[in-house]
Amino acid sequence: MPRNPKQDENLKKGRDTQFKSGEMAAKNGRKGGIVSGEAKRANKSLASLAKSIAQQPAPDKLKGQIKRVGLAIDDEDMTCNAAIVAGVYGKAVSGDDRAVDRWETWTSEGTADDKPFKIPAEIIGKAFVDINRNIEPNKTYIFEGGRGGLKSSYVSLKVVELLKNNPTMHACVLRKVGGTLKDSVFSQIKWAIHALGLDDEFQCKANPIEIVYKKTGQIIYFRGCDDPIKLKSIKPPFGYIGILWIEERDQLSGAEEERSVKQSVLRGGALSYDFASYNPPKSRDNWVNKELREPNPNRIVHHSTYIDAPPEWLGQKFIDDADHLKTVDPKAYEHEYMGIPNGDGGNVFDNIEIRTITDEEISRFDHIYQGTDWGWYPDPFAFVRLNYDRTRETITFIDEIVNNKTSNEENAKKLKEKGYDDAYITCDSAEPKSVNDFRSLGLPAKLAVKGPGSVEYGMKWLQSRKLVIDPARTPRVYKEFLHYEFERNKDGDVMSGYPDENNHTIDATRYSLERVFNKFGSNA
Repeated sequence: MPRNPKQDENLKKGRDTQFKSGEMAAKNGRKGGIVSGEAKRANKSLASLAKSIAQQPAPDKLKGQIKRVGLAIDDEDMTCNAAIVAGVYGKAVSGDDRAVDRWETWTSEGTADDKPFKIPAEIIGKAFVDINRNIEPNKTYIFEGGRGGLKSSYVSLKVVELLKNNPTMHACVLRKVGGTLKDSVFSQIKWAIHALGLDDEFQCKANPIEIVYKKTGQIIYFRGCDDPIKLKSIKPPFGYIGILWIEERDQLSGAEEERSVKQSVLRGGALSYDFASYNPPKSRDNWVNKELREPNPNRIVHHSTYIDAPPEWLGQKFIDDADHLKTVDPKAYEHEYMGIPNGDGGNVFDNIEIRTITDEEISRFDHIYQGTDWGWYPDPFAFVRLNYDRTRETITFIDEIVNNKTSNEENAKKLKEKGYDDAYITCDSAEPKSVNDFRSLGLPAKLAVKGPGSVEYGMKWLQSRKLVIDPARTPRVYKEFLHYEFERNKDGDVMSGYPDENNHTIDATRYSLERVFNKFGSNA
């Protein structure tokens, strides 16, 4: 049956926003998508009329169209509906992907209760059409690639589809840090539900964060890998968790943690669907990049980039930014937008831009962040002041104070003399007394919020932003970030984890931006 015109109109309007991921996708997805349940109810009379027309005998002109595609149909079956079917068949034979999907849907239809739900072909990026037809249970699907590759958009749609078609399965969506769930994967799944026109079929809960399929009571759980107890404590009301999606897989510490997570979640049931998505880290020696070089017959790896997405889905600014980076820094473009690991594996930070930062540039900064790492001797007291441009994902270092054997009073006096009591100073929580000293001396100091996995998550977040450093303004920042390297084992292989040495301004930087990445996660 054809969609009513209103549905096609709404779908066309939604294409500009349907495939933006994360926070922005959830915000903008409401502008488009398939008609809502309310609209469907309002069009019941139109649907009845359409059914009546579809069953009427086809005019002679339409009968000719049916015969031209070579189909032998009895006269009594020559209805308006038959003409539509013949038209779709003709397009499918010629290779039209949308027509093929429509034909497959029709030929697999049974009763209303056993009819499978399918993602409409028109809301799947072309890079995912083939793999979408061949998703099988009990295999691992890795979706990796560059920015704008629509990985998260596709997987979120697939999670919803699989949940509807497998009534005994529940789903679990994971990220490394639980505090980032609400504004990332939770919003992404809500976007997918809306894009599929299923708002009335699901209930979204904020506390705890979960989504319930009303018809069956199936649940989509959201958890952080930083709380293993909460992972193991998931007890579905019936059935089992058979759908798993690990978003930003590269943020896990390694293959061992990934195995542990899967063993905690995917338990019970003969069938399961296992998905992971991420942008490849720059270092070729990162564990996720090395793992893909190892043969695994049970794993399917899918690579996509923004080039695979229609430009109107991404917006002109996205395209312009990619083109600009391709011109000024081809290597960075290759990694960020094409998803190619092109780092040598030694340096932790391959995302540094060394240049002069002018006073005039600093005068325009309006997102100031400050952090402190306590020290005395030999470890120094380290303070950094920086600007973070969320739109350009750029951290620009403004100033530093690094010294040994100075009291809290001396350091506070210096900060106030420079006027640095104008913004919060997030301090290492290891010394709450020092924080109280700063507060009593008139500085807006607050404790950093540490937790399991916070160091690793913060470091990976810093690795994914551009770091602009002027050695004349921040010599210690320049030295630490530029020379901070992964440790290697006796065989020369890069080891996982971050060295805890010569990283005092690095820690201060991480503290300063803590509230940003804890609130917005990777979308900050």
